[in-house]
Amino acid sequence: MLGIFNAAILIVIIVAGIVLFILSKKKPQYSHNEVIDPLKITIKDIDQMADGSEFEEYLYRLFLALGYKDAYKTQGSRDFGADLVFTDREGYRNVVQAKRYSNPVGLGAVQEVYGSMRYYRAKRSMVISSNQYTSACEELAGYNAVKLHNRSDLINIIDLFKSGEINKAKDIIESEPRIILDSWDNYMNNNKVIKKDFKAEKRLVAKK
Repeated sequence: MLGIFNAAILIVIIVAGIVLFILSKKKPQYSHNEVIDPLKITIKDIDQMADGSEFEEYLYRLFLALGYKDAYKTQGSRDFGADLVFTDREGYRNVVQAKRYSNPVGLGAVQEVYGSMRYYRAKRSMVISSNQYTSACEELAGYNAVKLHNRSDLINIIDLFKSGEINKAKDIIESEPRIILDSWDNYMNNNKVIKKDFKAEKRLVAKK
């Protein structure tokens, strides 16, 4: 009987040891009260962040570490579409929309950051995401000269920063956006179709 009791205790001790080992290997998430060190953050850490506000905080700390001394994070509420503001090496003020998404980012991000430019007196705007972008988002960004940094760009920026290649990291951040140069004349000459809501027009005619 004593042998069975000792065996049961041994099993409990082994199981407890395994549980403690697993817990010790699990990385704790950063709390909102903890100062995020960008040198310690990887893309996997970003994927595991609790919410978007931690990603915004990370980008703020990263931009300061890159030497953007006037970078600041906007208020959590009433930010008017920008999460971060900084001045680039050419002296232009930039507004940034941060998106830590598990799915591709939609055109709302472009609408928000582009709409914030006049409020913050910014010359340039960009979105930085841990994912990719929808085709509609890329198209709208192209027409409004909004720079889209995707997951690959973010990883490259992180790697260059950690290897001390600060200027190369800044080159990516400050790179020119993809611009769609379609003038009003081109719309007419190319007979580009603007989609209309014909059902609404029919309802209006029926009402008359």
